[in-house]
Amino acid sequence: MNITRDSHVSAVATEMPATIRIFQEHGIDFCCGGKRPLAEACADRGLDVDTLVAKLQASITGADAERNWQAAPLGELIGHIQQRFHEPLRQELTRVAAMMAKVVSRHGDHLPQTLGPLAATFSALHDDLLQHMTKEDVVLFPAIVAAETGDVAAASFVSQPIGVMEAEHEHAGLALARMRELTGGYAPPEWACPTFRGLYFGLAEFEREMHVHVHLENNILFPRAAATASAAPAS
Repeated sequence: MNITRDSHVSAVATEMPATIRIFQEHGIDFCCGGKRPLAEACADRGLDVDTLVAKLQASITGADAERNWQAAPLGELIGHIQQRFHEPLRQELTRVAAMMAKVVSRHGDHLPQTLGPLAATFSALHDDLLQHMTKEDVVLFPAIVAAETGDVAAASFVSQPIGVMEAEHEHAGLALARMRELTGGYAPPEWACPTFRGLYFGLAEFEREMHVHVHLENNILFPRAAATASAAPAS
């Protein structure tokens, strides 16, 4: 793929995973909000598009290529998502929730306009994500695997839950953006204790991992699953 200013962010990230690090460094959404040209994304971030294109090209020169998930069996991609993202995310949500509770109990009175809304936003997202991953693991993912093996009933089913999961991803993205806004880009105050700093660092890493996670599902798994389902013979 030749990267130009007109290349869509999500397409670049999908075809050349090594570029994801560059998008993350510059705060460019490559998952839910990635279906737009690089020039437009750069304009919103106040970046020079030619400089970014050069960085993207450099990132793929001699880079160790990540697995090409566009070509892998859907069952393998789903297994990767579950092992690489779902299980670690469940553990991380518990860890961050404990830090959040501790920081709010100790410093909530000092930063009521920040920590109160932050805790409420994270709590809602915490519950939503646990339910979301369960629906994927128990309902959608098995249906996608079945559709790939020729199950006509499963193929006719997958489009509806895919739409629901994409809408929930969009909602999660709004919550992540809200938390970043509340924390000024996860910048702790100078007087912050180690737990406070650990919380903000954990939230920043949580956001970074979520973007890659959602990218794999929205831009690779779901389109491929939908294509497989539409190609299945009518029941």
